[in-house]
Amino acid sequence: MNQLRRIVRLKVNGHEHEVYVRHADTLLDVLREELGLTAAKRGCDLGTCGCCTVQIDGEPILSCLYLAAEAEGKEIVTVEALAGKERFSPLQRAWAEAGASQCGFCTPGFLMTADALLRSKADPSRQEIREALSGNLCRCTGFVKILDAVEQSAAKHREFQASENRSQTATEAGN
Repeated sequence: MNQLRRIVRLKVNGHEHEVYVRHADTLLDVLREELGLTAAKRGCDLGTCGCCTVQIDGEPILSCLYLAAEAEGKEIVTVEALAGKERFSPLQRAWAEAGASQCGFCTPGFLMTADALLRSKADPSRQEIREALSGNLCRCTGFVKILDAVEQSAAKHREFQASENRSQTATEAGN
């Protein structure tokens, strides 16, 4: 059956893309099959595992449930862009240091959810981290190391901010 397709303009990781989509294509389908961004995983296709989590306009969403056409005009960020120009983001480094990943299948979804949390709240409690990550499942590690990694990343970010503030204060005092 020939299904009608239409052009959708998507901004993914800061880059504009024009893709042809069918009305039922999910954002996950387009990211993986059309754009070659395969970090977001197809886990359950029901929105229960979180493996497909990406950010739209800074909010974590389940890309297996989100229609690609609905993402037009929005900022989409995948884990491929999380580190920016660095090899790893501070969150990804904390993840590795804490041993928060084993097989890695769930890691991109967890990272995107945790990143959104840390962008909205610099100093989340362990309970807030647990609640934010409640839509993401891991079959390998258990959640203690994952929670530890997010806490470590938040602490490092706070230390960096404090250092930057001290430097700025010292510079201003010298003027």
